[in-house]
Amino acid sequence: MPDKHLSTQFDSELTSVSSQVMEMGGLVESQILGAMKALAHFSLESADEVAAAEARVNAMEIEIDRDLSSIIARRQPTARDLRLLIAISKTTANLERVGDEAAKIARMVRSIIEAGAPRALPTLELRYAGELASGLLNKALDAFARLDVNAALSILKEDDEIDREFDGFVRILITYMMEDPRTISASLDLLFLAKAIERIGDHAKNIAEFIIYVVKGEDVRHSSIDQVEQAIQ
Repeated sequence: MPDKHLSTQFDSELTSVSSQVMEMGGLVESQILGAMKALAHFSLESADEVAAAEARVNAMEIEIDRDLSSIIARRQPTARDLRLLIAISKTTANLERVGDEAAKIARMVRSIIEAGAPRALPTLELRYAGELASGLLNKALDAFARLDVNAALSILKEDDEIDREFDGFVRILITYMMEDPRTISASLDLLFLAKAIERIGDHAKNIAEFIIYVVKGEDVRHSSIDQVEQAIQ
């Protein structure tokens, strides 16, 4: 009976910290959407809202890490439970970095606006890539909540599409700068902005890899898709 009681308490603590991660994920997703809105409309107000959320995201990371440390110290979990707690910690760190990338995008949009750069800048492809990255993060969080390894595999495959969008956008920017050298400064801002979006996709991919680690006990970082497929069979 005492063991059951302790197990129930442990499950409750896991549920609580998992809920905190999902809340943090929702906040970070809103940052990405805000950053894309700032880019689409060259809106200083939207850019400022993204930047303002950064402090809350950072505070949530510290709070979750503190709770995880307490759980590990008191419960001394093993096997899958320990892998889950480690994965939650790593997921939280990746979410914080996504928040950093969203804030970086907001700052770059502000820079473009304040520099008086033309609104004819090629941002459509960039906004599409941003939607892909935001969608990928949403799928990663959903898959993490369900510990769905098949969904995780799908996310790893989708990340390649964001990489292709980045490569295509770089080619567009080079052409744009060659045609009008006056846009070089603003175009370079967009290039760094595109890289930030690509990194958001990378962080979503990392979260997907943590799911496989929890469920299968396999570290699939730096593995090919074929190797990942073998690991989840």
